[in-house]
Amino acid sequence: MSETVEKIQAIEANAASAIGAAETLAELEDARVRYLGRKAELNDILKSIATLPAEEKGPVGKAGNQTRGKLEQLLAARQESLETAELNQLLEQDRLDISLPGSPAIGGGSLHPISRTRREIEDVFIGMGYQVAEGPEVEKVHYNFDALNHSPNHPAREWTDTFYFQDDVLLRTHTSPVQIRVMEQQPPPVFVIVPGKVYRRDSDATHTPMFHQIEGLAVDEGITLTDLRGTLLEFSKAIFGDQREVRLRPHFFPFTEPSVEVDVSCFKCGGKGFLKDGARCNLCKGTGWIEILGAGMVDPNVFSYVRESGYDPETVQGFAFGMGVERIAFLKHGIPDLRLFYENDLRMLGQFESFGISSGGRV
Repeated sequence: MSETVEKIQAIEANAASAIGAAETLAELEDARVRYLGRKAELNDILKSIATLPAEEKGPVGKAGNQTRGKLEQLLAARQESLETAELNQLLEQDRLDISLPGSPAIGGGSLHPISRTRREIEDVFIGMGYQVAEGPEVEKVHYNFDALNHSPNHPAREWTDTFYFQDDVLLRTHTSPVQIRVMEQQPPPVFVIVPGKVYRRDSDATHTPMFHQIEGLAVDEGITLTDLRGTLLEFSKAIFGDQREVRLRPHFFPFTEPSVEVDVSCFKCGGKGFLKDGARCNLCKGTGWIEILGAGMVDPNVFSYVRESGYDPETVQGFAFGMGVERIAFLKHGIPDLRLFYENDLRMLGQFESFGISSGGRV
């Protein structure tokens, strides 16, 4: 046996002893580097085989490779043993007592106040028998203006008021175009509400370029302005309280005739215009009334666009109304600035708790 082979056997014995004595993964890594690392004696011996006499190359190479293989096996076995021991020790130290009470549940999120108000409004009208209809936000001029009886020179058509993609395609300025789309698809009677996003070039404390609107449409034989008032009275009582009253003031909208602005009796001062201390109510500005939406009887000219679907203005009548969801939420929750809805301040949004959601009909 050559001197080099004997040296390899000695390295193997020493390395095996060091590996077996390692108590931690760090000590095991030190042993690996010392006996199998780039600068280890065994590695130097294997590199020098080419310089040995021919009769020694075979035995030295065989002994060196066998030793390396044995040490690698010892290292792997010892590493597995140490990792298992460390894991067991960690589990012992961090033992869980499953009989202890659980951690407090993490609180759930809440609906955004706009979503919350929209769904409250939807629930009110679904309870009256209305269905929920939806339509595209990118709309054609025909549906957004022409079929809704807007004159060619109406200021809402201007590029300064409306977001256009091209001359005949725009971001809808109201949810009213869905009125026409619904009537094209189904004959009367129709009772639908249309919630959704709308877009206008406007931004200040009470306006945002994108906001939410809910349009309502009811068409059948014999519908009158009294039916409109009764519907909106029920809506106002459901949203603002049972003591509310409504009043209708003459107004103008291109697609309704007659048209009205709808006010609800002030829910802060009870419609008196002043508070208990005699001060003027700052919510209704002393009038006792708060404007909430616009409405009116569907103009017969609008029915002329959908006459082929069964909407003969000589036999059917209808009413329509439209409200800004932000305005309803603004009033209902006393928000001082409309832009707060979109600033994502969790201190403000966190004040609104989750609540149940109705699964009303969809068109």
